[in-house]
Amino acid sequence: MAIKAADMLIARRADTRARADFATWKMMAKLNGASSLPAEAQTFLESYKTLLKEMMEPEATEAAINLIYRSYYGEMGGAGTPPDLPTRSKDRTKGNVTAFKRPPAQRKPVQRQPARAPDTVLRRLCCPPPRQTLTLRSR
Repeated sequence: MAIKAADMLIARRADTRARADFATWKMMAKLNGASSLPAEAQTFLESYKTLLKEMMEPEATEAAINLIYRSYYGEMGGAGTPPDLPTRSKDRTKGNVTAFKRPPAQRKPVQRQPARAPDTVLRRLCCPPPRQTLTLRSR
């Protein structure tokens, strides 16, 4: 049976939402806040606890997420049975991280002033300009 692109998009969204919600619910349960979660979330957490008695934590986590995913797929309008999505591996991001290295500082280009006669420069530095006096003549 061929899966439509729209159903695959719904499946990916449902899976992403299921993973995010499960992580949130699990954290809330660890912080003793499970009683404030919706009834649906509490039901899924109870099923997770029963799965933990039967299998190891990673398998129980994936199984619980799969249950939530199948529920969300129907709620989001997916047609038929939800397609099986490949499980996400934890080690796919290994070797994908690059250490930040600050680039070397770039030197600012020196702005050169037009060349002036040396006496003009010295005169401006050490001697103030001469004062001009005005003389008034009477007629």
